[in-house]
Amino acid sequence: MTALAKLLRTTAFKIVAVYLLVFALFAAGIILYLGRHTQQLVLSQITETIDAEIRSLDEQYRIGGIRRLVETVERRAAQPGSNLYLVTTYSGDTIAGNLTETPNSVLERQGWSEISYRRSEEGSGTAARPSRAVVRVFFLSGGFRLLVGRDFEERDRLRQILARPAMFAFVLIVVMGVAGGIFVARRVLKRIDAMTATGERIMLGDLSGRLMVTGSGDEFDRLANSLNAMLERIEALMTGLKQVSDNIAHDLKTPLTRLRNRAEEALRGAKTEAGYRAALESTIEESAGLIRTFDALLMIARAEAGEARKGMTEFDAADVAESVAELYEPLAEQKGLHLEVDTKGPLPIHGNRELVGQALANLVDNAIKHGRPETPGSNGEIRISTGQEAGHVLLSVADHGPGIPVEDRGRVVERFVRLETSRSRPGAGLGLSLASAVAHLHGGELRLEDNTPGLQVKLVLPTTPHERT
Repeated sequence: MTALAKLLRTTAFKIVAVYLLVFALFAAGIILYLGRHTQQLVLSQITETIDAEIRSLDEQYRIGGIRRLVETVERRAAQPGSNLYLVTTYSGDTIAGNLTETPNSVLERQGWSEISYRRSEEGSGTAARPSRAVVRVFFLSGGFRLLVGRDFEERDRLRQILARPAMFAFVLIVVMGVAGGIFVARRVLKRIDAMTATGERIMLGDLSGRLMVTGSGDEFDRLANSLNAMLERIEALMTGLKQVSDNIAHDLKTPLTRLRNRAEEALRGAKTEAGYRAALESTIEESAGLIRTFDALLMIARAEAGEARKGMTEFDAADVAESVAELYEPLAEQKGLHLEVDTKGPLPIHGNRELVGQALANLVDNAIKHGRPETPGSNGEIRISTGQEAGHVLLSVADHGPGIPVEDRGRVVERFVRLETSRSRPGAGLGLSLASAVAHLHGGELRLEDNTPGLQVKLVLPTTPHERT
């Protein structure tokens, strides 16, 4: 397909062509209306002039009779111009004037007529071309007929004067319209081709490609911004999927290998029922840990995909905090820690109660695992608190443990990331990842702050429903 054919098939050119056709018809209608109105104006002036001539000649007839009328007509007919005069008897015999071959039917009735005529000075040869004129016949006393008319020469000349610039203007409109259509279509086609090229590059696997935004704020920029936001979301999801796949391949390989080794060891070394029971219990415990890990991964995937939005309702965040505290209080006491709750409720919020509760439970579980003070005898308190801040609900968990260095706080919310100081403790490194995913699902954020000493983690959630963009 040639470039011109491709250009002519674009929607932009077709739209411009339709507008051009409508505008051309509109312009032609205006030109025709102005031409017709101008001709009517000229005809009105001609009839007024003829009426004035007839009144003047009728006055001359009443003053001096037929003799004076004939003298006046002969004098006026001899003057150059487009005026036509004729005085005849009742029977139609010419007395004076500059007309020949006037139809008798015209002279038999008063009023206006449009006739073909020849001037008397043109002769009656075949080469003489008849002309058109508008005339008025007036009956004088004594049976005489007076005909006064005017040639259409002025009207025809005016038509020619208007026709040339009108035709030129119409052609100019069409040419400029076509040129403008081609320009607009090429500009639109250039943007579409750029979008198509970017889309093809993305389909080849380059998810970093983005549509061009010119900054003009037109519909193409709005479309490009929307598609770029969608592409960023797709790239983030694909990156997360790749990261999860890599993490599963690396981080879950060890517990699966350990599970297999224990099963093989039990087959080789266990001789008694107690030995087999211990091996099975160890296998079940390891399997339960793997199931918890996969459950956490599924929860994170649901949160990031937005599927959990279907279960969002109104609930009290303070009640969730108290329920989580009640659940983990025995475990904290068993670890030698004091769990304190400071809720300021009620705190109504719109969201997924199950996920918010699970996220807060993960934060408390992390605090119990990693929030023990490093110095013996130090404050071993874990504090769960709630509050409000500029249209947001805050669910906070604070401990007095070693905390997390500032440079690592952006990394610890990723899946399976565990700092060196916590690798000896149980866990898969998914607690903060799930809490962060839940926060983003609700349009909030997860903040990691110093508790001097220790770590304070805040789950910040908006009180009103959040629409993902």
